Amino acid sequence: MLNDIEFIDGFSIELGNDYRLAKSYVRDIPTQALVYIRSFTHKLAAQLAQKHDVTFTSANLYDRIEQLNQLRVIDVAAVRALHRLRSDGNRGAHPEKYHLTQIQLISIAEKSIRHILQLIVKLYPSLHRGTAPRYQFEAFDSYAGRDLCYRAVMKNDPEAQYLVAMSLKAKGLMLQEQERALAQTIDTSATESAATSASVEQTSAEAFAQAAHWFRVASTQHQAALFEHGVSLLHGYCSDPNPIEGEQLIAKAAEKDIVEAQALLGFFYLIGSNQFTVDLTQAERLLTLAANAENAEAMSNLGVLFYQAQQFEQAFIWINKAAQAGYPNAQYHLALMLSEGLGCQIDLAASQQWMSEAAEQGQVDAMLYCGSDILHDDNASQQQRTKAEHYLHQAIKYGHNVSAMIELSVALADGILGRIDVVQAAYLLTLAKVHANDDHLQVIEPLWQSLAMQIDSVIALNPSEDEMIALKQAKHLLE
Repeated sequence: MLNDIEFIDGFSIELGNDYRLAKSYVRDIPTQALVYIRSFTHKLAAQLAQKHDVTFTSANLYDRIEQLNQLRVIDVAAVRALHRLRSDGNRGAHPEKYHLTQIQLISIAEKSIRHILQLIVKLYPSLHRGTAPRYQFEAFDSYAGRDLCYRAVMKNDPEAQYLVAMSLKAKGLMLQEQERALAQTIDTSATESAATSASVEQTSAEAFAQAAHWFRVASTQHQAALFEHGVSLLHGYCSDPNPIEGEQLIAKAAEKDIVEAQALLGFFYLIGSNQFTVDLTQAERLLTLAANAENAEAMSNLGVLFYQAQQFEQAFIWINKAAQAGYPNAQYHLALMLSEGLGCQIDLAASQQWMSEAAEQGQVDAMLYCGSDILHDDNASQQQRTKAEHYLHQAIKYGHNVSAMIELSVALADGILGRIDVVQAAYLLTLAKVHANDDHLQVIEPLWQSLAMQIDSVIALNPSEDEMIALKQAKHLLE
């Protein structure tokens, strides 16, 4: 019986190469596995178009899948499967934008491999006569990482060096998010907390420094590594930031048609940077190139460019494409445009759907919006309130969002979440005060006084010993 790799090779040798690489990287470098899954999806769409004499009218993968759908080349189930693979593949390029852990990335990559196999079984008759042959799935292995390291060190292979660096960069970004989460954690031992934070910070810094080393080594022969070397200098992965040289290298990589470099250089021209003044003509040119190559961030920023120019219909087109590509910031902005009818018809149901989608993917403003909306709904169920609490905690964790701190503090103090927790409410107010601007402080001050009075009132009722300990702890936080 065929194994799964032989099965995909039998369908298409070209697709088999991407499938083989994607599967080999699932356990060690899931971000790279997802990049190959995106490439697989592009090539599969192209093969379906060629088989049915379809000429694509757009370079964008979302548009291509929709064109296949409109021409009835594939059925609705296959359309959804292709869009799912496209969306999962996009996550590999910027895992930090989705707040994904290594375990979550591995899970997404593993599921995507399974989804590829299911889709090819379904599509087999579209490109070949007869039904798909039977095959047996062989388990994922963890050899790719060791092989890459060997090739990077012993063979001086620039592609392997680049992939090792990308893996280390992804690790550094995820460790950095853990740092931010730790910074929000209450720890009664200040010394222990500081030691833990320092340990995580060193681990994150070490991962970034190692990534910077391999990007630099590979950059002389590998254009994508040249771009990443520029990024590492820009952000100071292994030393103080060097924005001048970093931006120069990014521009050089953009000239070599590296899509991510075009997207970032376009962003520099959109908002200005150390080396590049605002030039909307250049920004539009570069962002369009990157957007047509399926860079979701470029699509979103191109939408921003048109939005700022009050060309709302064009803005809607690109922000919608970025949202469809799974980019959370675009999903949030699309929700706002749909609610206001900017460049589109007002569609409150679709607006709510996209806002929820953005919140589920960790977009901070969307999580705040959805969490607050639920807490202000008197008819919300306990399950919905639990979700609201999760959203607000995540907005605090990833965005240090003061409004989320205030909302959650009030909910915990007033029992809106089904319980009263004055210690956590007091902690959140003190945290909000640290990060607050003048407008926030005007909101915090009366809440602060009200919570202090609430605590004193309950203390006067001589509660149980455990309750008294908690109340005194909360009172101490507000002093």
